[in-house]
Amino acid sequence: MIVLLVVVLLVGGGVLAGGLYYRSVNSSIDRVEAFEDVPEESRPQVEVKGAMNIMILGSDSRDPENTGGSRSDTIILAHLPKGRASAQLISIPRDTWVPVPRSKNGKHGGRDAKINAAYAWGGVPLMVQTVEQFTGVRIDHVTMVDFSGFKEIVDALGGVEIDVEKGFTTAYALGGSRTFAKGPQTMDGAAALDYARERHAFADGDFARIRHQQQVIKAILDKAASGGVLGNPSKLNSFVKATSKAVAVDNSLSLLDLAMELRELRSGNLAFFTCPTKGTGWVGSESVVFADATKSKKLFEAVRRDSVPDILSAGK
Repeated sequence: MIVLLVVVLLVGGGVLAGGLYYRSVNSSIDRVEAFEDVPEESRPQVEVKGAMNIMILGSDSRDPENTGGSRSDTIILAHLPKGRASAQLISIPRDTWVPVPRSKNGKHGGRDAKINAAYAWGGVPLMVQTVEQFTGVRIDHVTMVDFSGFKEIVDALGGVEIDVEKGFTTAYALGGSRTFAKGPQTMDGAAALDYARERHAFADGDFARIRHQQQVIKAILDKAASGGVLGNPSKLNSFVKATSKAVAVDNSLSLLDLAMELRELRSGNLAFFTCPTKGTGWVGSESVVFADATKSKKLFEAVRRDSVPDILSAGK
């Protein structure tokens, strides 16, 4: 989502009029090879020309809990309808139990596992294969967000407004513990990161974390699209530079084209969902999330057909 915010702001703030500035920002964003090792014969077909599906991966390498190596802590399928008048973002819990195709080196996969294991076993290409196989939706582009730069992004905006649904204390805060009071409040980068990271303080664990991540995404877009940022060249420049350092995109994604298509996108045009599940359970020694196959199929079929009303209905 952060990379979408960058391109929206570059257009919305009129910054693209400066070609040198655009080229500077574009060159500072890392590129990743997302599709080279994805067998074409195994990929879903395009059902509606003009629609776009972007897989957004977030990695929280500074999380004190993260001891499992290179895993993707956040997985979001962003659907951009043909008319680009809205966007639907579907979070897939990282512990969802799915079939993972065999990795290119043949050492991993070829069996059921947590969906984020695909990234550890085969990087972005295996993650693309796994998500496409699970959803039946063809991934057009990939963006990656490194949460190590998340703090700087929020601080560049001067903080974000979050309405905390339930007061809690996290033991995994940057530098120690942090207590969040219930109700609306302004969070700086460190607080927003702690808020979006916490799951142990809630009975529904990772599902609460997903809700909070979605809250923060919306809050960033609200603040970034405000006149206080767009009308302040210094603040806008700081935000764009902080964001460009924290994201990577696939080699085929044109930021300029996407910016032009999404220039009217605001938080009111976004709809957030979580992939339907039957709850959590155990497979051997692993705590996992079980997808609701029937409801998930209905939701992702609507995505493939680019039917926004059906997506909204199936995602409730």
